[in-house]
Amino acid sequence: MMGGENLRPSMATTLLHVAAFCVVAATIIGNSGVQGSHKVYRELQSVPADKVIETHRTGYHFQPPKHWINGTLRPMYFNGLYHLFYQYNPKGSVWGNIVWAHSVSKDLINWEALEPAIEASKPFDIKGCWSGSATILPGNKPFIQYTGIDKDERQLQDFAVPKNLSDPYLREWVKPDQGNPFIDPDPSVNASAFRDPTTAWFVNGEWHTVVGSKNDMLGIAYLYTSKDFKKWVKAKEPLHSVQGTGMWECPDFYPVSQTGDRGLDTSAVDKSVKHVFKVSLDLTRFEYYTIGVYDIEKEKYIPDEGSVDSWAGIRYDYGNFYASKSFFDYKKHRRILWGWANESDGKTRDVNKGWAGIQLIPRKVWLDPNGKQLLQWPVEELETLRSARPVTLSSKVLKQGQNIEVEGITAAQADVEVSFSFQSLDKAEPFDPKWADLPAQDVCHEKGSTVPGGVGPFGLLTLASEKLEELTPVMFRVFKKGDKHLVLFCSDATSSTLTKDDEKSSNLTRDDMMYKPSFAGYVDVDLSKTKKIALRSLIDHSVVESFAEGGKTVISSRVYPTLAVGPKAHLFLFNNGTEEVTVDKLTAWDMAKPVMNVPLEKASINTEL
Repeated sequence: MMGGENLRPSMATTLLHVAAFCVVAATIIGNSGVQGSHKVYRELQSVPADKVIETHRTGYHFQPPKHWINGTLRPMYFNGLYHLFYQYNPKGSVWGNIVWAHSVSKDLINWEALEPAIEASKPFDIKGCWSGSATILPGNKPFIQYTGIDKDERQLQDFAVPKNLSDPYLREWVKPDQGNPFIDPDPSVNASAFRDPTTAWFVNGEWHTVVGSKNDMLGIAYLYTSKDFKKWVKAKEPLHSVQGTGMWECPDFYPVSQTGDRGLDTSAVDKSVKHVFKVSLDLTRFEYYTIGVYDIEKEKYIPDEGSVDSWAGIRYDYGNFYASKSFFDYKKHRRILWGWANESDGKTRDVNKGWAGIQLIPRKVWLDPNGKQLLQWPVEELETLRSARPVTLSSKVLKQGQNIEVEGITAAQADVEVSFSFQSLDKAEPFDPKWADLPAQDVCHEKGSTVPGGVGPFGLLTLASEKLEELTPVMFRVFKKGDKHLVLFCSDATSSTLTKDDEKSSNLTRDDMMYKPSFAGYVDVDLSKTKKIALRSLIDHSVVESFAEGGKTVISSRVYPTLAVGPKAHLFLFNNGTEEVTVDKLTAWDMAKPVMNVPLEKASINTEL
């Protein structure tokens, strides 16, 4: 879940920990011979939480009161409410017994929980209701598309519709026998790798949807079309495919404007529009996206020249972020992205603490003016949780080896914005040619926060203990590469906890070991012009979401401190480079707790929307 590289041994070790519910570690063969790669812990799937340990639960991120959650399904805005569907295990804290959980909100921040929208109950989904999307059809009619698993463990595309459209909360959904499944894989399709239908779009008089798949290592986005949203026909060619990428999960395909930050309806197609194609890679457990052109005559997506279409592609997030979904928010004319962050502390700890998984803060996404990447920023509604009186600092000079504590805030639950500047780039370290083929993550691991540099490392020490025995640095380091400068952005969990997991000495399995990576990506910014760079970090007990330079590069880390917990957490500014760094301005807010998945009372139905 890093930007731009082939799978290397160091990466391979990393990937085994990123998402326990779907690690490529075991093959499950059903009666039909269908193969699947989901790692499951059957003995733990239905072990309910007898208590919920709150130590590392988040204060303002989306999560249910207990048990396992994973991928965001399809958020949508309907009749004055935001609806979030997500995969949930109501019986335990590991993956299994999956239902489509359902919550509603008026502002994307405060959430009320409803009963599950979809559960396994029909022949076409009797062994599971997996990921999917939602589409608002003409007449303002919501329509859920999802992957169902039949008795032979074949992956089918099914649908559900609201039982009562007059209910603004859409509490009940039905799965009609007639028309289900709406897509049954033909013999040319790998029925064990055929899932996650996208939001449909309408062009040239037909509806279109994409389903992720693979053929050996060929990642495939199969395209299906329909004139009436009932009978679907597979196109002669996939919308897109790429050799060497493996299974494409949770594909997402949507338009972005080439001017400004307004979002577009998923069916928008004209010369002023670019398209984004994103896939979640089952093999590596991270995502990448490309920007390109949708040829509506040939029904093909064509990435722009220079938009890397492989594991080395640009990522939404270079950290713990997977199974993302976007939707067009008709209320505020913006495109919003949701992503899931799994735990990194091992399955046994998850069972013991009674919960696992969070949804990251929803982000507004739009095309960077350079046309080469997207920009991301937390939705503006998050700012309603900020304290009325923030802590501010300005014009503070950080010399090499200096730390300055940001006092007066709740450092375990905060929103921090800071801008840095420096006088010169002359001291920037040369970029070692051997790093050119390495993931940014490996460079960050080698050049950590305590390794002195020229321009950097500098940034924030988040979730730090008083004496810095524990800390999660979020930092920049500037290199000189030829006649240009390269900016490395890191969120380093290596020293985030005093918990020591050693596979040999403690007899722990790999699935029980804590994962503490040095997540990193590069920031596309020309520092020679401004000699300034900005950072925003959302700190919330066991997660740090960080946005570099207005959302050009984003990293989310899961961490589990033992000392830097609650009121004992601290926040510092630091610089370990020889070049002095000036903190032009820092603003830090305590963050309040929103309403989080409180059951919706029946009386609420009469509340004015």
